[in-house]
Amino acid sequence: MILRRFLFAAFAITLAALWTSVPGRAQNNNLIPQPAKLTPGDGRLEINGDFRVALAGYQEGRLQAAALRLIARLAKQTGIPFSDVLASDPGKATLVIRCDHASKPVQLLGEDESYQLEVTSAQALLTAANPLGVLRGMETFLQLVELDEKGFRAPAVRVEDHPRFAWRGLMIDSARHWMPVEVMKRNLDGMAALKLNVLHWHLADDQGFRVESKEFPKLQEMGSDGHYYTQDQVREIIAYARERGIRVVPEFDMPGHTTAWVVGYPELASAPGPYSLERKWGIFDPTLDPTREEVYKFLDGFIGEMAALFPDEYFHVGGDEVNGKQWDANPRIQSFLREHGLKNNHELQTYFTRRVQAIVQKHGKKMIGWDEVLHPDLPKDIVIQSWRGQKSLAEAARQGYRGLLSAGYYLDLIYSAASHYAVDPMEGATAGLSPEEQARILGGEACMWSEYVSPETVDSRIWPRMAAIAERLWSLQSVKDVDSMYRRLEVVSRNLEGLGLTHRSSFPQMLGRLVGETPPTSLQTLSGLLEPVKEYSRGEMGEYTSFTPLNRLVDATRPESDAARGFAKLVENISANREQIRQQLTHWRDGQQTLVPLLQRSFLSQEDVPLSEDVAALSQAGLEALDYVEAGKHAPENWLNEQQALLDRAAKPRAELLIMIVPSIRKLVEAAR
Repeated sequence: MILRRFLFAAFAITLAALWTSVPGRAQNNNLIPQPAKLTPGDGRLEINGDFRVALAGYQEGRLQAAALRLIARLAKQTGIPFSDVLASDPGKATLVIRCDHASKPVQLLGEDESYQLEVTSAQALLTAANPLGVLRGMETFLQLVELDEKGFRAPAVRVEDHPRFAWRGLMIDSARHWMPVEVMKRNLDGMAALKLNVLHWHLADDQGFRVESKEFPKLQEMGSDGHYYTQDQVREIIAYARERGIRVVPEFDMPGHTTAWVVGYPELASAPGPYSLERKWGIFDPTLDPTREEVYKFLDGFIGEMAALFPDEYFHVGGDEVNGKQWDANPRIQSFLREHGLKNNHELQTYFTRRVQAIVQKHGKKMIGWDEVLHPDLPKDIVIQSWRGQKSLAEAARQGYRGLLSAGYYLDLIYSAASHYAVDPMEGATAGLSPEEQARILGGEACMWSEYVSPETVDSRIWPRMAAIAERLWSLQSVKDVDSMYRRLEVVSRNLEGLGLTHRSSFPQMLGRLVGETPPTSLQTLSGLLEPVKEYSRGEMGEYTSFTPLNRLVDATRPESDAARGFAKLVENISANREQIRQQLTHWRDGQQTLVPLLQRSFLSQEDVPLSEDVAALSQAGLEALDYVEAGKHAPENWLNEQQALLDRAAKPRAELLIMIVPSIRKLVEAAR
């Protein structure tokens, strides 16, 4: 996974640059994702203590539970206590939900998720073919409810909606850093709110094996440090996801990224043990031996056990980043290559993949793998998950394989919401596919690899940026207005916090830990002007293991600086916004001057002193530049040289953080030239 993410960096930056030239249309509501069709009506539906929900047509326990969750969320959103909330008479209900028939017992790829929602000043009617459509429509209704001068109300509107892609997923890596059950559940709530429908659960890697196996108990006993999900907990999370219309697809990476497997079962490896869990990040040598029948017997038993535990029709086998060192060093494996006419390690891995695919199929599942597993000899019902981009995705589609795009949606690279929003599964190389080939593009998945996140910080690395990706995968391709997306993202972010996600609430708590007291406003201001370094620079700047505390300012700081983005918009028109720019710079300068002594008293925040000092100096430079501009004077050369040195220094990462106002201050200095 490491190599692929570095390769993706240039791809994402290029797309983000191209994005600015793409016209979009503004969205005037607060809905994310945007519906396929929305027609405004007249009036507004009042939400008060008389709010009731009625279920009509097909009914099941999942629909009743969803209705009760909707009411509970509405009560939390409005502060209004509701009683007798389920009405038997639709004529007496505020919201009527009409469902036609059941969905599949085990949720399938491509099931109908469409719905229609009509809100008038008298009543709201939500209709859908099955419970999945009902669940999606409920989220739209909840997003419509707003506070105005007369109370909580939903605007009159007619919505006809359906997803653009059938597969809209989020991958959460529980292997590198353990993610407890409650973390998984609250993120499933967030996924449901944004109409995502697949949790891709990365459960085994070099640093941990996270699922109980009753057939091979040493997998979790020796490969997890005691942090693993019991099979009952797995069933609990799967049931929780189903209640919210979300499929759960497990991933057990093989033949590489298997250190945690061979700690307990070294006989599976391509070199003698003993083995121990990896504590660092990267691509490691331990690899399953593709030449031994005992390995396939083991995998048959294991995959059979997991196939029975996970009901989804798809099973992810990884298949990425096999370095082949153990294969090259093993004379018996090299002899096997010669005997079977295999030219290289890639062909050996293809041999392994074919054998594993047959096992997966035997147990009633369809195989998913990363780009590396693609080979024309494999059955066409497998799915290729592309981390290399649209070109790789298009190549798979031309060969007859279905595919998912993940390149462009790697949340752990700490790119902006706009950069993710710019990436589309059906643009670039895939745009030239025939209609038949395009139909093989199932959708996409965002990826949250967990090298640099903990249960405390993972929410802030997923949300709210995940909402931008959710819109890209649900809404029409023409929905592309970035300013509208950011405006709506702020509203959705607040709503997600109400669901129990901690991407906002963890921020002041972590800042308070840094200074040992209630965080002052100036520390929040400093963090708000920063962003963590991008891609995998943290690994180059510090020594990290799975035990390294993630408790520094870089961990508390959000992936994207709203303050810096807003300031950049002001600086785009200096003459029109001079007073606002001056007020902002003065606030930053004065606040940081008082913060430095506080940072110096804390072991955790001493490294952040230069950042605070530079923000104060940059703010002062901006103010002086404004003085020159307002006076109509050219700044002297020595002043310009001093500011250039400051800007160059401040642009470099410190404490694994970037000061995001540097480009805007640079523009002000240039304006003074």
